[in-house]
Amino acid sequence: MSASQTSDIPTLLVKIFGKDRPGITAGLFDTLAAYSVDVVDIEQVVTRGRITLCALVTQPPADLEGDLRATVHSWAESMKMQAEIISGRGDNRPRGLGRSLVTVLGHPLTAEATAAIAARITKSGGNIDRIFRLAKYPVTAVEFAVSGVETEPLRTALVTDAAALGVDIAVVAAGLHRRAQRLVVMDVDSTLIQDEVIELFAAHAGCEDKVAEVTAAAMRGELDFEQSLHARVALLEGLDASVVEKVRSEVRLTPGARTLIRTLKRLGYQVGVVSGGFTQVTDDLKERLGLDFAQANTLEIVDGKLTGRVTGEIVDRAGKARLLRRFAAEAGVPLSQTVAVGDGANDLDMLNAAGLGVAFNAKPVVREAAHTAVNVPFLDTVLYLLGVTREEVEAADMHDEVG
Repeated sequence: MSASQTSDIPTLLVKIFGKDRPGITAGLFDTLAAYSVDVVDIEQVVTRGRITLCALVTQPPADLEGDLRATVHSWAESMKMQAEIISGRGDNRPRGLGRSLVTVLGHPLTAEATAAIAARITKSGGNIDRIFRLAKYPVTAVEFAVSGVETEPLRTALVTDAAALGVDIAVVAAGLHRRAQRLVVMDVDSTLIQDEVIELFAAHAGCEDKVAEVTAAAMRGELDFEQSLHARVALLEGLDASVVEKVRSEVRLTPGARTLIRTLKRLGYQVGVVSGGFTQVTDDLKERLGLDFAQANTLEIVDGKLTGRVTGEIVDRAGKARLLRRFAAEAGVPLSQTVAVGDGANDLDMLNAAGLGVAFNAKPVVREAAHTAVNVPFLDTVLYLLGVTREEVEAADMHDEVG
């Protein structure tokens, strides 16, 4: 039945609620089938073992409506449930123009924050059509389907409030592209891994404090990245090349990194890393984690010693954005379908060039400029921004274990 055919016909909204158990949905529609009604819409939600099932159906002939109502109530009572039947006309009202998905991450997600988010959506001209929980740990993640307001002004309104509310909020346009193939590109230091690789090298050279000071200033955007890179690498001159294997063994993945990459690969996404660090580490990460792309700076080694210089193309702020575009072209993925994740000022161009830029536990200047921010120490929370549920992640893991 077309939208025009259901726009003004008499309909009944049948609501069933109570303790969930197998057979409720089949039982309700078996009951309704005796009256030859057509289904216009269905929605079912189960929360902590309690079901709410709503069926919008065409109204039966007038002489049968009373019998239908009595039969539905009798069936619901036999199931120890409650029923409500409301007469009306037509289908649900059309959704307003502009459809967005608002993902909210809370640790915890408070009632106060939820109320403020809902109020801001309403104030922006939006309507909440549906709310769905994506995950309950390690954070609570919920997704609001919103219509009636364009994505960009809604994002601006909500992201501005996020920090004050103690939550992370991502707003993306709804549509088929949510399930399309994507490319996810991540920074490495303090994003994919917990460490700053150059500081690991510096610890072996006895100049960790000096390097850390310059690194922090560069990540805050206070120093030109290329100049700071050369200054830091110069301090490593004379270090024995055997230290590379030691540094590789010292690298600590960020919690959730393996889960994120493993799940993205199962979904058919391509995954890459770009780093202001060094290929001596990123090439190893690419092999260990099964990444599709990896690019970084390269420490020069001559006669088994680090020379204090880098070779080849410098991967700096502009370079990371350039590599994102290159990876996207090689992967055959439109730039609008890319996701970039990073924490430092030298990630900003990449984050802004991507379809979705995620500031991960980032410096203030980065949080303010990115599309969205994640401020919990679990990298796999990025999956929730893509609409992947925790249950889907765990089901895939279990399938692999059984297989």
